[in-house]
Amino acid sequence: MSQRKASRRQDVKRGGYRTPSGFRFELSGGALCLDFINTLDERPTAQPRELLANYGDLVSWARQAGAVTRRQAETLEKEAARRPHQALAAVERARSVREELFALFSQAAAGRRLSGKMVQSLNERLAPALGRQRLAPGTKAGAEWTWSESPDLDRMLWPVLRSAADLLTLEYLARVRECASDSCAWLFVDRSKNRSRRWCDMTVCGNRDKVRRHRLRRP
Repeated sequence: MSQRKASRRQDVKRGGYRTPSGFRFELSGGALCLDFINTLDERPTAQPRELLANYGDLVSWARQAGAVTRRQAETLEKEAARRPHQALAAVERARSVREELFALFSQAAAGRRLSGKMVQSLNERLAPALGRQRLAPGTKAGAEWTWSESPDLDRMLWPVLRSAADLLTLEYLARVRECASDSCAWLFVDRSKNRSRRWCDMTVCGNRDKVRRHRLRRP
């Protein structure tokens, strides 16, 4: 990421839950799985910027995005400190899941039919994650879905995978877009009334493109 773009990112309203290190990630995807995909910045460039450099980053993202609670985040950090090699492997698995999901939703954003291989790969990831879902008494009558309490280092991936499966089966999958910037490729759900949103965030990629086009028009 260029210094100029980096400084602009600092001004974006990040959202989600505050972590011990503040609001580190921009959550502009409109779906948990898309926010997870967007943890690789400047994907189309020769030097993409990795936002999940270590397990602490993964936990921070999960806490800010609401994939884990504060107590669960603290438990995972302790578990990672106790099992550093396994934590490193968990980061690699998370990145692998992220890239598979990017390939899948990038296809969807382009209006192309998903391959059976892509869907099968997601099914293989999804099966053990869904096995971790549990019913718990709800705040009102009835029950609600929750996740098993476990110090599993992959825990934050369970709701990400469920989010991906849900998005693929919802009508507004057709509103998934890829940022029009040639150096971004972040994904988002276009919830604008006329379905005209082109940028992951107008204050970042949108403004930068406006400046570029203005310079091209100058004599």
